[in-house]
Amino acid sequence: MLFSILGLAAVLFLVFLRMPIAIAMGFVGFVGYAELRGFRASISMVGRLIIDTAQDYGLSVVPLFILMGLFVNKGGLSRELYQVSYAFMGHFRGGLAMATIVACAGFSAICGSSLATAATMSKVAMPQMRKYNYADSLSTASIAAGGTLGILIPPSVILVIYGLLTETSIGKLFIAGIIPGLLGVVLYLAAVRYTILRNPEAGPAGDRASWVDRAKALKGVWAVLLLFFIVIGGLYGVLDFWPLNLTFSPTEAAGMGAAGAFLIAFSRRRLSFAATMQVLIETAQTTAALFTVLIGAWVFSNFVNLAGLPEALRATVSSAGLGPMTVMLMILGVYVILGCVFESLSMLLLTVPIFFPLVTSLGFDPVWFGIIVVVVTEISLITPPVGLNVFVLKGVVGNVSTATIFKGVTPFWVVDIIRLAVLVLVPTLVLFLPNSMH
Repeated sequence: MLFSILGLAAVLFLVFLRMPIAIAMGFVGFVGYAELRGFRASISMVGRLIIDTAQDYGLSVVPLFILMGLFVNKGGLSRELYQVSYAFMGHFRGGLAMATIVACAGFSAICGSSLATAATMSKVAMPQMRKYNYADSLSTASIAAGGTLGILIPPSVILVIYGLLTETSIGKLFIAGIIPGLLGVVLYLAAVRYTILRNPEAGPAGDRASWVDRAKALKGVWAVLLLFFIVIGGLYGVLDFWPLNLTFSPTEAAGMGAAGAFLIAFSRRRLSFAATMQVLIETAQTTAALFTVLIGAWVFSNFVNLAGLPEALRATVSSAGLGPMTVMLMILGVYVILGCVFESLSMLLLTVPIFFPLVTSLGFDPVWFGIIVVVVTEISLITPPVGLNVFVLKGVVGNVSTATIFKGVTPFWVVDIIRLAVLVLVPTLVLFLPNSMH
């Protein structure tokens, strides 16, 4: 156990020295495995992992969902989502911020990336909120917080990675994220309302849209609804009726989503040859980066398992006489602390191989734990000092300080803590839909 703890400390030390998390985990895992089994065995293990990862059919879902999100972005669907949200909510105080959160939730349902959601919606929503003299703190906070929904509302790339790491059903993870995602939307709207009650000038009311304008705005989101229906409906058998009789695996659903997003963007004349090549190149780059991190995580996981850390943790918990919920609260405390200094994917890949065996041995459902981990990860995306969504937003907007964004986002991560507590205390909210699947 001591050797594996030293390995974990070495990873943290290398990360703090600015070494990429993939290299840090891979290097420590390789060296640790070599110490336990020999250099040749460690080389063989790494080589086998690289080959298996490159040839794993299940992993093809990752680049396909990334491709789908990029085509959706090129197709300009975010603007239509914002317009329909604005048409129904823009005339309230704080309505533009609320419309931003609802639009982020809709965009998340066809994008699956938190950073992409935040970056895209900032270009659409920020000019409108500045037009109506919204406080920069509320404007940027609503975009940063709304963007976190991208990793929970299906399809979610990070849920795919969790499913692959733990061999948990991706379909069940996707459907389990729906209720917590909707709960997040409701609580974020409450956070906007709280901000407006404290400072009514932070979010002045916009213009009231006529019912004709609202009807026109609704017509603009048919493509979003159709794409979501095809991907999610095919995944859960909603399309399994005559004459369609369609049921998709996660990989097939991702492929259909990518093809549908391409056709929508192409039909809107948003895809030149150069733009299409840019999307394909960006997909390849993002996929390569994710696969590199995955390989590093699996190398480190093999070392940790060989060194006996999961078994040692289980023995320690058993000897200490700690109850399952006490252990879970301690694990969540570790996640909250790590979330202050680690970005989301790195935190998940570093901790899941260590905590997952312990959590399942205590009787917790792996689907439930996956959603809880993602919710904690959402909190880390807007928590200082790292708050990756905040820095992405700062890079896009430019002339707003990170201190202003972090100040504005405080009510949002407070309601995230409330949501986390509710989901931990009432697991049925997470498990009701997946347990209803046949």
